[in-house]
Amino acid sequence: MPLAQRSPEGTPAAAQPVIGLAVGRGTGAELAGVFERVLGALTAPLPAGVRIERSPRLYHSYVSLRREHEDVARIQELTAEDADHYERFCRALSAAGTRAVFRTAINAQSLYLVRRRLRAVKVDLLTAGPTSLLLVRDQAQGFYTGENRHAPGEVVRTLTFSREVTEAVVRHALERARREWPDGDVGRIVMAYKFHLLDGAFDAWVDGLADRLGVRIEVFQPDTVNRNLLAHGLPDRTLLIAGNEWADIMHVMLLDRFGSDRQENRCTENVCLDPGMGGLVEYQTVHGSADDLAGRDLVNPVATVRAAALVAERHCGRTGAVRATETALAALTEQGVGTPDLGGRHSTTAVVDALLDALDVTAVGTAPQSAALVGGS
Repeated sequence: MPLAQRSPEGTPAAAQPVIGLAVGRGTGAELAGVFERVLGALTAPLPAGVRIERSPRLYHSYVSLRREHEDVARIQELTAEDADHYERFCRALSAAGTRAVFRTAINAQSLYLVRRRLRAVKVDLLTAGPTSLLLVRDQAQGFYTGENRHAPGEVVRTLTFSREVTEAVVRHALERARREWPDGDVGRIVMAYKFHLLDGAFDAWVDGLADRLGVRIEVFQPDTVNRNLLAHGLPDRTLLIAGNEWADIMHVMLLDRFGSDRQENRCTENVCLDPGMGGLVEYQTVHGSADDLAGRDLVNPVATVRAAALVAERHCGRTGAVRATETALAALTEQGVGTPDLGGRHSTTAVVDALLDALDVTAVGTAPQSAALVGGS
């Protein structure tokens, strides 16, 4: 089906943005509903609306796997099936021209198998007053992306680092830093990896790449980065490229120090660097699947609301969607509307209802859509 059809007057009709949606167990179904409601409200003025392309598979969370299966081999089998399916779903979205997918939390082992195959990096710009830090988490290699071989009383995990992937991660990080700081002034480039375990290969790759790119890249052990962070802080416009072994643990701490935000309220983006993926961006909440809250209408929707606003602005042409959403969220805070984890007494549905009541959609404009941001079947 063509992306745009002719109107009766003979002018092209607006293309319909297509956004992917992948849902995991736990509170995934509830948050998927939040995403659809908020995205729908923010994009309602678009002539063709927005089409959600939902994955037909409900992916496991770690808790659902352990709850339903005791056999390690079966858990490993289902983990692989989820990874294979989600990879195919993302590749099909990209092939159809779709550039964004929102995913609720799924089992980490399945997720990181996909991130290795699609060469994903997590990008988060953190700010504290006038100081900003761009965190780029290398999710495409290392311990997190390994595969398991089981023997009685033993798990052997095999992992890989490669020069090719390292270069792709660094190049994307530099490109993104220059986009975030348009004057091109990147204060410092720091890499936090356990490179001492790799026989000198990793830092040699980085040294060679830095020479070719004409930049200075400092490679540190994670404990050195922590010590410097505590003792001196990091200068404004630091580009911090980090192995996931450290960055996953430190992300919430950096949020507290630089982002002045809670993990439960935060969404982030994962960019697929695989050459065949066309830069597909996956949006997610920073918090997990919260299986203990499933079906209780109590999960905090703020991170999902923010993800919907980012998707609306970046991929549906709705300029000002993020600002309008943040204004509405601030109004809810002033009114004391929130879920129990934030000290409130409201349900998920009540919070979203209040948000949509406070949301000024008239403050959101519509930019001309690029064909690169839309897709269809």
